[in-house]
Amino acid sequence: NMMGYHDVTDESDRAMQQPLCWITNAFDRSPSELLWVPREAKWGPLNGSLLNLSYGYGKIFTVPFEKVNGQPQGGMCELPMPQFPTGVMRGRFHPQNGQFYGCGMFAWAGNQSQPGGFYRVRYTGKPALQPTGLQFAKGTARIQFSDPLDASASDPSRYAVKAWNLKRSANYGSNHVDEHVLPVDGVKLSDAKTLILKIPKLHQTMGLEIRCKLKDASGKETERVIHGTVHAL
Repeated sequence: NMMGYHDVTDESDRAMQQPLCWITNAFDRSPSELLWVPREAKWGPLNGSLLNLSYGYGKIFTVPFEKVNGQPQGGMCELPMPQFPTGVMRGRFHPQNGQFYGCGMFAWAGNQSQPGGFYRVRYTGKPALQPTGLQFAKGTARIQFSDPLDASASDPSRYAVKAWNLKRSANYGSNHVDEHVLPVDGVKLSDAKTLILKIPKLHQTMGLEIRCKLKDASGKETERVIHGTVHAL
């Protein structure tokens, strides 16, 4: 929002400090706070992860990312749980019981309109299958998950990838510009929790969606959708 600056004269894309990822409106219309899960918390395999809280949709996302030449890049993936009835404005981890507590409200444009709320989210010990790491290279995307994957994860038909760009403007959000499919030519499990997707046409892009149909170690089907940005390969 250029009105928030007083000494910026160059409004071009190349002049701005780039974000970790550009978030499309359908995924989260209004992020509220980034929050680290303490390494000493009691969220099991998500300890040490980065979270993004949502005012617009009342959700919690994990934020798997990497740094390339000092620039963070990566994406977001929604935690598999119901939306809160309010946006979630602030969250903290309790120093004794190690679980998440959040509070939220509804005060302006948002989809979750209950006036206020106070919430606890605790780790149950069940597999979350959340992406905890994301790295891009020429022709490949590597995704680390919080829990072991079923052997079916090596099937390329279980993945769909697309890319798009966005137009920065005074409008609230942007339509997808030049959206196109990026074929997945192969998948490899480098270990029980790490996928390597072979995406020959992977390129720098403001918007990237990786849709994964997965099974946990018990064979239960689930889906995870990652939205992210590729600044460099």
